[in-house]
Amino acid sequence: MAKGYIIVRMTVTDPETYKEYAAMASEAMKTYGCKPLVRGGRSEALEGEARPRNVVLEFESYEAARTYYYSPEYQAAVEKRRPAGIGEVVLVEGVD
Repeated sequence: MAKGYIIVRMTVTDPETYKEYAAMASEAMKTYGCKPLVRGGRSEALEGEARPRNVVLEFESYEAARTYYYSPEYQAAVEKRRPAGIGEVVLVEGVD
């Protein structure tokens, strides 16, 4: 079965509130079997427009990643994040 990935590209506008979001998201990740592959760190735009914060989360399946995203725990974190940053979040299925 192919793994599922959540890819986040974010520009943080309120670092203190974003830290609270990150703590809440970390707890949800533990609950839903997430493996962070990328969580911040150095990056550079090779083509197109980039954002300063990039995250790649791995799950056992597309469905598991979707369950995490729509979980009550993570949605509470999302509400915290929304006023603290601007960006994109996508769910993709890996290669089997």
